[in-house]
Amino acid sequence: MAKQGKYAEESIRVLKGLEPVKQRPGMYTRTETPLHIVQEVIDNAADEALAGHGQRIAVTVHADGSVSVEDDGRGIPFGLHPEEQVPVVEIVFTRLHAGGKFDKGSGGAYSFSGGLHGVGVSVTNALSTRLQVTVFREGKVATLAFGSGDVTEAVVTRKAGAADRRQGTSVRAWPDPKYFDTVDLPKAELVHLLRSKAVLMPGVTVTLAFEKTGEVQSWRYEGGLRDYLLQSLNADPVIPLFEGAHYARETETENFAEGEGAAWCVAFTEEGNALRESYVNLIPTIAGGTHESGLKDGLFTAIKGFIDLHSLLPKGVKLMPDDVFSRASFVLSAKVLDPQFQGQTKERLNSRDALRLVSTYVRPAFELGLNQHVAEGKKLAELVIRQAQARQRAGQKVEKRKGSGVAVLPGKLTDCESRDLSLNELFLVEGDSAGGSAKMGRDKETQAILPLRGKVLNSWEVERDRLFANNEIHDIAVAIGVDPHGANDTPDLSGLRYGKVCILSDADVDGSHIQVLLLTLFFRHFPKLIEAGNVFIAKPPLFRVDTPARGKKPAAKLYALDDGELTAILDKLRKEGARENSWAISRFKGLGEMNAEQLWDTTLNPETRRLLQVSWGRLDFLATEGSFNKLMGKGEAASRRALMELHGDEVEVDV
Repeated sequence: MAKQGKYAEESIRVLKGLEPVKQRPGMYTRTETPLHIVQEVIDNAADEALAGHGQRIAVTVHADGSVSVEDDGRGIPFGLHPEEQVPVVEIVFTRLHAGGKFDKGSGGAYSFSGGLHGVGVSVTNALSTRLQVTVFREGKVATLAFGSGDVTEAVVTRKAGAADRRQGTSVRAWPDPKYFDTVDLPKAELVHLLRSKAVLMPGVTVTLAFEKTGEVQSWRYEGGLRDYLLQSLNADPVIPLFEGAHYARETETENFAEGEGAAWCVAFTEEGNALRESYVNLIPTIAGGTHESGLKDGLFTAIKGFIDLHSLLPKGVKLMPDDVFSRASFVLSAKVLDPQFQGQTKERLNSRDALRLVSTYVRPAFELGLNQHVAEGKKLAELVIRQAQARQRAGQKVEKRKGSGVAVLPGKLTDCESRDLSLNELFLVEGDSAGGSAKMGRDKETQAILPLRGKVLNSWEVERDRLFANNEIHDIAVAIGVDPHGANDTPDLSGLRYGKVCILSDADVDGSHIQVLLLTLFFRHFPKLIEAGNVFIAKPPLFRVDTPARGKKPAAKLYALDDGELTAILDKLRKEGARENSWAISRFKGLGEMNAEQLWDTTLNPETRRLLQVSWGRLDFLATEGSFNKLMGKGEAASRRALMELHGDEVEVDV
C-alpha cells in the first residue's frame, strides 16, 4: 500500500468565504441543474413583495445561458456596513450567514422570509462564472460584478437619470457548467415555480421571457389559491372547496407571533391524482413538512368529530388520518416567523410549532363548515369511511397471504395492532430502558418495538447460514419477516411485516456505532429492503432546552438534534428577549433518559419526528460496498488508520 502524505500543522486547511460552497456544492444546492441557485434570487424578489414592497418580478432566460431577475422592491442597500466597512450589497453576495433576514427584531427588514440557513444568493454567486448586480435606490444607481464569487468590478454609484428613477434590484447570473450536470433550466419546473409565486401573492405580476425564442409568459392572480386549485384539478370535488385563512393577531392567546398563520384551499375527490402543494413564506416545500402535518391533523380531527357526533362510523371500522388525507388535494401557504428547514435546499419544513399553528386555525374552521352544511359533511364522511374500509380489507388480504407458517415472533417484540403494511413501523431500539419508554410512548395501532441488548454483531464477514447463531440478528430477521439474502438474489418479500424498519439509537457516538452495525447488517444481508425503501434512521435529539417565559410566550421545552441546532435555538431565545443563561440545557446520555411523552414528541410522532430513508445516495452499490468494506472489514485496519489520519481534524470529539 502506498504511503500517505505527511500529516502536520500545514496539512490543516481552513476554507474561507465561499470556498466551502465551491468545494462541496451538493451540500448547499441541487447540482442536477442551476434551477435552485436561480430560485434563490427569485425568492429574494418574492420576499420583497411578501414584505409589502414591489408589485413586479421579471425573469429572463438569455440566449447565452445566463438568467436575470428584476424586481421593483426597495433595492439592496449599497452603503458601507457600519461594522464591516464594506458595501452591504457586496456582503450579501459574498458572505455566508449575512443578510437582512437575520434581523427579526421590531422594525427588522423582513418579518417573514424563506428561512435562515445562511446561504441564499451567496451560493448563486459562488457557483456562477459571472454575476452582475444593478440596484436602483433612493434616486441613485449602483452596479457591481463578480467572477466565481469574487468581486471583479467594485461598487460604482451614480445619480439616476430620467430613465432610471425607480426602485428595485436586477441580478444577472451565468451558472458555471462545472458544478452542474446540465446548465439548461428545466422549463416546466421554472414555469411552475413562477406561477406559484403569482398564486401566493395576489396582485403581483410575474413574467418569464425566453430571449432565444421570444416567448413570454405572464401571471397575475386576483383569486389566489381557489382559482389555482380549480384550474389544476382533474376530477370534480365531492363537496364544495374548503378554503380559509387565519393569521395571529396581537390580542390572541395562542402564543403565536403576530402575523403567523396560513391560507389554505382543500378539495376532496373520489378519483384522480391528488394535487398537493405547500409553501412557507412563499418557498415551495416539495417534500412537505410540519405545516402539511398541521393541515392533516386539523382536517382529520374535524371530520372524526363530525362522524362521532352523528354516529356514522360502522362497527369494526377504525379511522386513520390517511383515510381523510389520501383523497384531499390542497394548496397551503403558511407564514412562519423563523422557519426551520431540513437541508439547505429548504424542501421540507421541520418547525414543530408549525403543526400546532396550522392545525389550530384549520380545525375550528372545518368543524364549523361541516356542522353548518350537514348534508355535505355526511357525503364527505361516506368517502372517508369507504377509504378506511378499503384499507382494512387490503390489510386482511396481506395477512391471509402469509398463511400459518410464520415463525414464532420474538418474545421481546411488542407488536402493533394494524396489519396494513403501508402504515406499520418497526423500531429497533437500543437498550431495554429505551425500549420501555418507546413501548409506552408509541402509537400501538401502527408502531412495533424490538429492544436490542448491547451492540449488534458486526455481520460484514459472517456467513449467511451462521447469522442466526446470534440472537439479536435472529430476532430482527424473524420480526421483519424476510430471510437474509444477497444483492443478486430475488428474495420473497411477501412475508414483510412492516413498511418501515427504523433504526432508533442514542444521539451520541455509541448510538452512531450501533447505527452503523445495523446498517451493515441490512446492506450485507437484507439489501433488497434498502433498495425497496423500507429501511429508515430515526434522529432523536441530543439536547433539551428548558426556556423561561418570554413576553407572550410561556416557558417551554425545546429539542436540538446537535450542537448546530442548539446554537440556533439559543440565538433565537436571545432575539426574543430571554436573559442570558436564563435557560437550562440538558444533554441526553441516551434514549432511556427520555420519558414516553418526550420520546413520542421528538422521535416517534410521524408528524414531528425526523426520519431519514436509507438509500445508496449518489454512490452506486459497488461504491457503497467498498466504503462498508473499508469501515467494517477485519483486514482493513491499515486503511481505516489512514482514513482517520487524513480526516481526523474534521471530527468533533464527543466525550
